[in-house]
Formats: sequence, structure tokens, C-alpha cells
Amino acid sequence: MVGHGRPHGFRHGGRGGKQQADLPDADDAGAWLRGRLPDDWFTGTDVTVDREEIVVVGQLPPLDGALDGDSDDDAARSSAESGRIARFREDTRDERIEIARQAEHRYGRKVAWGARLGGTEELFTTLSVPVMTRLRQPERLVLDTLVDAGVARSRSEALAWAVRLVGEHAQDWLDELRQAMSTVDDLRSRGPDL
Repeated sequence: MVGHGRPHGFRHGGRGGKQQADLPDADDAGAWLRGRLPDDWFTGTDVTVDREEIVVVGQLPPLDGALDGDSDDDAARSSAESGRIARFREDTRDERIEIARQAEHRYGRKVAWGARLGGTEELFTTLSVPVMTRLRQPERLVLDTLVDAGVARSRSEALAWAVRLVGEHAQDWLDELRQAMSTVDDLRSRGPDL
């Protein structure tokens, strides 16, 4: 799955920052990365792209007998999955760094990695990008309520929590919106050159 998320007219970095047109096209990033990855790393991959980052999350092969009789114990299974993910992270570090370096040069975005095994998913080093926004008092009161209730430690954390909540509950709508934006991009690219 490759996310698009590049609205028309996007300007990155404020004054003097990169403009959308300055960013290399990353529509083929998922295919390029899948082609570049060693065949024995993952049984499947999800690649998500936004303006700043490419996140590659791979499905690791099943544990197959690694629990030796503890397979009914959820805590043991979770620990074994976490241990396998940690081993994968350590064993592949140098090669992942090289692949990321190549992808960063090609697409102008940082690359983050993650792995999934059974019910366990871990993301390795990912970006946390500051986003500047102006909120009126009603919106600030919502964030302050979340902070006062102990749901979040700060307005920033409350805003991140709210965005995650909207994302979880509006996924179908967001998917439709991304598809519509992709259609508009395709139509725009087939239009006449001015």
C-alpha cells in the first residue's frame, strides 16, 4: 500500500522551503523497495509514503516451533515475536541502512523500517515531524480538556491523539479521498502542456 497524500500546491518548510514540485515523484517507491529487498527478509511488505518519510513494514516468516510447547501462552508468543523482530533488526541493520541511503537519494525522503510477526508490530526509527497549526479557542479547549483529563500530557500530544482517532474512525473515507486525489493527478498529467 502506497499512500499519496500530496495535495496540489503543497509548500514544504515555510519560506524558502521545498515546494511540492521540488520533491521527486515517489509513486514507484513501493515497487522499487520490494524489488530491492532480499527475498528471504519478508513474506509481504507494506510501504507508505508521505512528504517527509517512506515507512517499510515487512511481515516476517512465522515462528514455526520456536515456542516449544508454549504456543498456548499469549505472553510467551508475544515475547517470542518481539525477540524475533529484535533479531531481524540487529541482523539486517547494515543492509537496511544501505537500502535506505539509496532510497533517500532516489526519493528525497527519509526511510523508516518496521516488522510485523503474528500479533506484534514494531516500528524502528521513525520521524516525528512538527506541524504548525493555528487553532481558535474552541479547538484549544478540546486539547486542554484532553490534557486536564490525563488523556495527553500536552496540547501537542492531545493533537496527535485526536489525529490518530480520526484516522482510525475515518479510514474508509480517507481511502476514498486518496483514490479521488490519485484520479485527479492522473487527469492533470494527461492534460495539455502549457
